[in-house]
Order: sequence, then structure tokens, then C-alpha cells
Amino acid sequence: MKIKNNMTVRIIIALILGIAVGSIFNLFAEADWVKGINQYVFNVLGQVFLNLIFMLVVPIVFVSIVLGVVGVGDPKLLGNIGLKTLLFFLTTTALAIIIAMVLASVFKPGEGKTDLLQSNDVKQYEQEQKAKAKEAEEQGMATEQTFDQTLINLFPKNPIQAMATTNVLQVITFAIFIGVGMIALGDKVAVVKTFFEQVNEILMHIVMMIMKYFAPFGTFGLVATAFTNAGFGAIKQLFMYFFIVLLALLIHMVVVYGGAVKLLAGKSPVWFFKGFAPAMTVGFSSSSSNATLPISLECAQDNLGVRKEISSFVQPLGATINMDGTAIMQGVATIFIAQISGVDLTFMQLVTVVIIAVVASIGTAGVPGVGLVMLAMVLTAVGLNPAAIGIILGIDRLLDMSRTAVNITGDAACAVIISEREKRKLNRTAAH
Repeated sequence: MKIKNNMTVRIIIALILGIAVGSIFNLFAEADWVKGINQYVFNVLGQVFLNLIFMLVVPIVFVSIVLGVVGVGDPKLLGNIGLKTLLFFLTTTALAIIIAMVLASVFKPGEGKTDLLQSNDVKQYEQEQKAKAKEAEEQGMATEQTFDQTLINLFPKNPIQAMATTNVLQVITFAIFIGVGMIALGDKVAVVKTFFEQVNEILMHIVMMIMKYFAPFGTFGLVATAFTNAGFGAIKQLFMYFFIVLLALLIHMVVVYGGAVKLLAGKSPVWFFKGFAPAMTVGFSSSSSNATLPISLECAQDNLGVRKEISSFVQPLGATINMDGTAIMQGVATIFIAQISGVDLTFMQLVTVVIIAVVASIGTAGVPGVGLVMLAMVLTAVGLNPAAIGIILGIDRLLDMSRTAVNITGDAACAVIISEREKRKLNRTAAH
């Protein structure tokens, strides 16, 4: 089931139409007829498409990880692949935030814009966060999660509940245990292995049906509603911030990912980006790594020739812990907010930003808007007012789309690199 080029073309046309129509509608955003079309047409098209994709996320993650673990076969090799994957993700996330902070320090997007801190957006955001914190306190919920709690939460008490609440990390942990158990039992559970393989075929067939019949309409709806709500008004005011985030994302994708694919996998970056383009367009429109996962797996396996067991293990893991695009936003936003606040961050504070952003990316859900939660944590750690996040809220939805496209591209790059290197290792072994 190859992803056809004409499908990619249709999705890209839908993207362009969504941007154009949404930008025009934004000029009349206060009109009742625009609000009606946005709510009952654009929003419905987008949310139905997202729901159809999210419907498959948990079963695909679970089945893919199980088959990936079984396909690798050797638990030692699985551990080796897991460590390489984690190392790649942590390294590229650190590089991403460093690139972002260097660009923000050079271009100084926040210089001379102290008046932004007095805006209603900041006050409104602060009030909303206080209300949320009060509600969490009343319900006895922790507003911040400690490191030990993060480790404990990797392991589900109830795997069914983890699936029901889309706790992807816990689903992955449970799937790894199932996969290792199936390896240990071998031929005794051949029927179970066949069952998982057949379920996987069914899920992938449903994915292709959704992409064929719903993707262009859903993409148009998601992008049109994003641009109708945000438009280019907010971009004018925050142009330098917007520009630097996009520039950092572009540099990271082309230089870091393209360079890694060339140097570590020996493959052409052009071939890589062309093969993964369909998933990138869906990632852009959905703003969700998890929602894009089914199409990402299909692109990596069919278009890029990644071994199924490696793709099935690396990419679901990446959708959960690889947040390079989000790290870039945090790097630029931290420097930007420090500049408009008149604060010069010390070298150690900058190092703190890098470490927190890298660590926080592990276990962060791959859903729209989660980057802002992580950013609040980073700002608090270096003594900046998290309420300043209100300034960038207006354009964050547009940047979130670009960040997601970068995040999933990093997952695919890692899968290609590990697949090619494992292939070379097998060839060398066979030669001896």
C-alpha cells in the first residue's frame, strides 16, 4: 500500500487553500457568518479527520511496538536499538534548542518591545493559569511532576486505563513486555503473532482509507480554522519572533536531520524529504505527532524502505519523546521573553534551559499545544514570568503546525539511520 504522489499533491493543495481561505476569513473574523462557517464547516471537517486518526493511535502504537519487539527478536539487540534511539533523540533535541537560542541571541527579536508585557494577553493568561492551579489544588492534583514520579509513571498500573486515556508511554511499556514475552515463548505463541500481524494489516488498510477519502478535506479544515482564528495580524506584531522560530526549524530540519541521514545512513537528504513529504503535510495540518503516527509509519516503511520492526519501535517512541520542534520554540521564546523583560540570562541559566527542555521532552504527550506547558516550566526555572507566554499565544497555533512537521521528520530520520546501520551490520556478518 504505497502512498501515492497524487495524494501528497491533494494534501498540499488543501494546505494552500486552507491558508488562503483562512487568511481572507480572518479579515472578517468578527462577522457572524465567518464565525458560523469556521465553527460548523472548517472546525467540523478538521476535528472529524483528527478523531478518525486518533481513533487508530493507541491500537497502532500497541500493535506496532509488539511486532517491532518480536521482529527484532533478540532482547539484547532491542536494548541496543533502544539506547541508540534515545541517544539520537536527546542529542538532536539539545542541538535544536542551542540553534534556537543562538539565532534568538543574534537577531534579538524582543529588543525594544517591553510594552508587550503590559498587553491584555499577558493578564488574561496569568488569570487563566491561576484558575487552573486553584482547580488542580482543590481536586488534590499535583501541578508539577517530579523526576521520580515521571519514572514511576512509565509503568502502567492498569494497561487498559493507559490505553483509554491515551497514555502513550505506558502503552509502549506494556507493548514491550508483551513483545519480550512472545519472544521468550517462541513457537508456542505463533498464533498470537499471526493475530497481531493481521490486526496490523487491518489498521494500515483503515489508515489508507482515511488518507484517501478524508485527508484533503480534514487538512483544509484544520488549516483554515487555524488561520481564521490567528491570521497574520499577530504575525505582524511578533514578526521577528515568528521568523526566527521558522528559520531555526528549517536549519534544524535541513542541516541536522538532512546531515544525519547523509552522514550516518549514507542516503540522500532529498530522497529522504521527498519520501517523507506526505507525513510532513499531515503533521503540519494536525499539529500532533501522535495523530500523524499511522501515516508516518507507512511513509517510512513503504517510501523510505525502513525495516518494519525498526520503524514500528522507533517512530512510536519518537512521537512521545522526540520534541525537537518544541525545544526550538522554547529556546527562542525564552530568549525573546528575557529580552522584552530586560533580563540578561547568565551562561548557567542558558545551560539550565537546554537541560530542562531536553529532559522535559521525555514523556511529553504528542498533542497540540503541549509545548506551552513545557515552556512555562523552563521560564520558571530561570526566573522569568510564565505569564509572558500570553504574548505568543496568538501565533503559537501556526508555529505548532511547523514544529510537529519537524518532530515527526526527526523520528523518521532516526528510523532510517538505525535501519540502514543494522542492514550494514547484517551484510558484514554475512560476508564473514
